[in-house]
Amino acid sequence: MPASKKTARRRLPVTSAALLSFSLSLSLAAPAFADASPTATPSTPPSATPPANMSTVGGARLGQAGTQVNLGSGAPVLPKDITARSWIVSDAETGDVLAAHNAHWRLPPASTLKMLFADTVLPKFPKDQKHKVEVSDLAGIGSGSSTVGIQEGETYTVHDLWLGVFLRSGNDAVHVLSAMNQGVDRTVQDMQAHADELQALDTHVVTPDGYDEAGQVSSAYDLTLIARSGMQKKDFREYCKTVRATFPGKTTKNTKGKETRGSFEIQNTNRLLAGDSDVTPYQGIAGVKNGNTSNAGATFTGVAERNGKVLLVTVMNPAKDEHNEVYKETARLFDWGFQAAGKVEPVGELVPPKGADTTAQPGGTASGSAESRQSGKPVAASSADKGGSSGIGIALAVTGGLLVLLAAGVFLVNRRWPVPDLVRRRTRR
Repeated sequence: MPASKKTARRRLPVTSAALLSFSLSLSLAAPAFADASPTATPSTPPSATPPANMSTVGGARLGQAGTQVNLGSGAPVLPKDITARSWIVSDAETGDVLAAHNAHWRLPPASTLKMLFADTVLPKFPKDQKHKVEVSDLAGIGSGSSTVGIQEGETYTVHDLWLGVFLRSGNDAVHVLSAMNQGVDRTVQDMQAHADELQALDTHVVTPDGYDEAGQVSSAYDLTLIARSGMQKKDFREYCKTVRATFPGKTTKNTKGKETRGSFEIQNTNRLLAGDSDVTPYQGIAGVKNGNTSNAGATFTGVAERNGKVLLVTVMNPAKDEHNEVYKETARLFDWGFQAAGKVEPVGELVPPKGADTTAQPGGTASGSAESRQSGKPVAASSADKGGSSGIGIALAVTGGLLVLLAAGVFLVNRRWPVPDLVRRRTRR
């Protein structure tokens, strides 16, 4: 029996935040802008075959090499043209892993690692805070890095910088925000600590931007955990679903000495969101992040909603070398997941963070303020959405519900997953 079946499952219905109780009863592009150009020196390429022994976090099946799926009656077969080294399809609300392929294979993540950067650093600075860029802020950016065009000596808001991170995968924006966070080394330490808290234990952080460096790895499973955590934050959700935005340019002076600040448009490099010549925007897509380096190949984690079902799909390094292949394979896995939901037996689960409160005294109430419970928001939403949540507060939201084991039964606290309504209200600027 998979490990995921040994514990009662965390449920997070889309339409309800109420506590269900009953007697002794159940209480969660072109390819993406490259982090490194093809001419940049990559770290050692990963092996062509998965290791014999991989992590079993989330269930024993997830530690096995090859494709893992339990097709039930009426379930569609998996698409046959998936060439990625590693991928995973999961229910963002319940945490059920519907199917996976080498889910814990530790591979270079490219710019999908920026999801961890954002989930770690976003709460630290208000959106309207301003920062004048120093020369030192832009030091250490890897050769061939994708950039949004930040200029030294110019002033940007934190909001501007995050647009640069999410839309253009700007390593320059990452480095400026890292400088604000006491430097790259401190930011890497913070990111690693947050990955460990999320139980993203395949992840080893070397750079904050995902640039190819020896030893920098993650996995499809970990990137899914990280995305699920990030999507609990309002600002994270807003940035990763933004299609295009205006970005500040350079300040110039006219002949009379009057200063004028230019601007230019930037567009999201997530092709399932913005579309491309051979890819149409995916129905219900709401983010999250793409990446592409010489060493990592193309990587992508996406979240989408259809008919009240919210799925997360992560795809790492398709072997098929075709234009936008990572998005095409992701779309096929999304299609399968929406058709298969309710017709497959999970092969594992997305585990809660270490700090998640999964215990309570009989007769007690789950963690979280009365205001949060009455509003239908995740317990961490009131603080996270204001940019000041603690790691534990985020953890409570990420679990998708608190599972409380009682002597005579269990109950589940149901909290509303915030993505679907945002998907339906998304406007294309």
